[in-house]
Amino acid sequence: MKGPTNRTRARVFIALASTILFVPGLVLPAIAKAETRWISDNLMVPVRSGPSSGHRILHRGLPSGTALEVLSRDEASGYVEVRTASGIQGWVESQYLADQPVARDRLVRATARIEALEKQLAGLTSNLRDVRTARDESSNENDGLERQVAALQTQLAELERISASAIETNTQNLELKALNERLRAEVDDLVAENQHLDDNMQERWMLIGGGLAFAGLIAGVAIKARPRRSGWS
Repeated sequence: MKGPTNRTRARVFIALASTILFVPGLVLPAIAKAETRWISDNLMVPVRSGPSSGHRILHRGLPSGTALEVLSRDEASGYVEVRTASGIQGWVESQYLADQPVARDRLVRATARIEALEKQLAGLTSNLRDVRTARDESSNENDGLERQVAALQTQLAELERISASAIETNTQNLELKALNERLRAEVDDLVAENQHLDDNMQERWMLIGGGLAFAGLIAGVAIKARPRRSGWS
């Protein structure tokens, strides 16, 4: 490509001078606040040494999606001074710049984000499944424990009933034993009294028998001692 003519250079110089003279606040604020723009669409945008198509090309074409740091703007020519991450600095037409990455790059980033979210969702789903499984196992274990508690409570109630019955039976047994001992003592007393009565009765009968024998003896003696009468008197 041929270099710019003197007339073109003059026009560019006049445009730049006009921009600097009449719009003094346009370039400096752009330099003070760094912006970022991207090569739009599927293009190869050349980087020039100045803000016109007549300036020398520094780079034959930046691919679409390339991030550029904005250094200054030339509104009159429609060019923007930019710098790439690799250090290439020059001017490109503003019509090829976009405020955000191209759709292709955004799609790649969105796809990567979707994949990351899908992995995260899969992990959360797996964790949720594990939590549900643990909850079900815990629920089953709780049900088993509740059944065991109910069985133990039933057994405890039965033991309490048997214990109460046993205590009552033992009390009755103690009362019956005391009654039996009391009756045995009374029977022993009656037997002893009866034996005493039998002994007294035997002694009485012996005395009566002795008395009768003594009376008979006296009577016999008396009869023998009485004088006999003769048959002739």
